[in-house]
Amino acid sequence: MLYPPISELLKHVESRYLLVNVVARRARQISIEAELRQESLTEKPVTLAIGEVANGELSATMKAEYQR
Repeated sequence: MLYPPISELLKHVESRYLLVNVVARRARQISIEAELRQESLTEKPVTLAIGEVANGELSATMKAEYQR
């Protein structure tokens, strides 16, 4: 079972597609920032990004022109 559940993450992001993109982009940012600071991460960047979404620190919505 995944933690947090997808249903909880989708409260902060409108669709699964958008969720994957937001988490991937943020995970890359976390990885790059850690590398530049020469820090070692205690968890994987994707896990940290998912945690940010679950805590409401990171959210996303689609522009109206892209919604059907």
